[in-house]
Amino acid sequence: MNKLAIIGAGEFQLPLIQKASELGYETHVFAWEDGAVGKKEADFFYPISVLDECKILSICEQIKPDGVVSIASEVCYVTATRVAFHLGLPCNDPSYLKSQTNKYHMRKAFASAGLAVPKFFMTKERDFNPVGMEFPLIVKPTDRSGSRAIYKIVQLSDLQGALERALKESFEHEAIIEEFFDGDEFSCECISSNGKHTALAFTKKYTTNAPHFIETGHIQPAELNCDINESIQEEVFRALDALNVKNGASHTEFRMNRNGKMCIMEIGARMGGDCIGSHLVPLSTGYDYMKMVIDIATGKSPSMLVVSTKNQAAVKFIFNENDRKKVDNLEQMYPEAVIFRSRRSCGDFQDIADSSMRWGYTIFSTNDDCVMNEVKNIVCGS
Repeated sequence: MNKLAIIGAGEFQLPLIQKASELGYETHVFAWEDGAVGKKEADFFYPISVLDECKILSICEQIKPDGVVSIASEVCYVTATRVAFHLGLPCNDPSYLKSQTNKYHMRKAFASAGLAVPKFFMTKERDFNPVGMEFPLIVKPTDRSGSRAIYKIVQLSDLQGALERALKESFEHEAIIEEFFDGDEFSCECISSNGKHTALAFTKKYTTNAPHFIETGHIQPAELNCDINESIQEEVFRALDALNVKNGASHTEFRMNRNGKMCIMEIGARMGGDCIGSHLVPLSTGYDYMKMVIDIATGKSPSMLVVSTKNQAAVKFIFNENDRKKVDNLEQMYPEAVIFRSRRSCGDFQDIADSSMRWGYTIFSTNDDCVMNEVKNIVCGS
């Protein structure tokens, strides 16, 4: 039986474990014990920190997996890449991990490739002086995801506090400061194989806006005209090349202003989290995105066959009791449109400061425009 090493077993990694089993792989899953909801689905589970590359590599050298994979996690992506590289398995070159996972080095790579970027600086000090920068500014850790410690700053007096929180949250105690680029938020979901990129879907993103910009929901397909799609796709591919992303999934976040000017904010060299890659892409495109990721990791060419019906799809995250009531009511009205729901007991969180504190979510999918319009209304906060 073919074997697959999977790094991570949290809620957003669970679909990958299930897909690997469905495809007939013997699954060897490495993750922290706490929160490892995928443990029961794994053929073999190893309660090892996803950061412990040496221990995971040592076990994999004995297991001899056909591939090493992870989705929707920056931390797990790093370990999966390094382990796969040492085993001689298909992966991105780990010598480029810094620019693929560190927001400051990513910005530098974009700038060197001639891509449009806002003015930016990196600092390890909370007393940074933003000389020559125009407010508002965005402050965030250089090496974290999930909207952790992101702040929009509109005046100098708020900068020091934001830097303190971002530096504390950063693994490397570094923060990036950049000028704010205003515009609607989107993402482009891609698959790459041996340096050839294919755009699978565009996602419309909704957030809480300032100060934390935590995702409240996502909709696919995003409503962008064909000409814009083509120009965005070209820019995304240039950005992927700038980061040397050659194999696997990628999630490119960008903003577009009213004049049609776009700015790539950052790229994850892995599937988009928040159910974007695991659920929304297959629902809206009919592509088996996770099979593509597994195929590439095991040295196969990804299949671009449409294997299921294309529908409109959305995920709505729950932040408070009012959200919960709206989503529950919509579920009761249109149960046929409900694909998956998850709930947590998080009523104690009064101020949700990052995505890990949200109360849960529901995924909807339908080709009924009337139903989808109602879904869109609650996703965008109407």
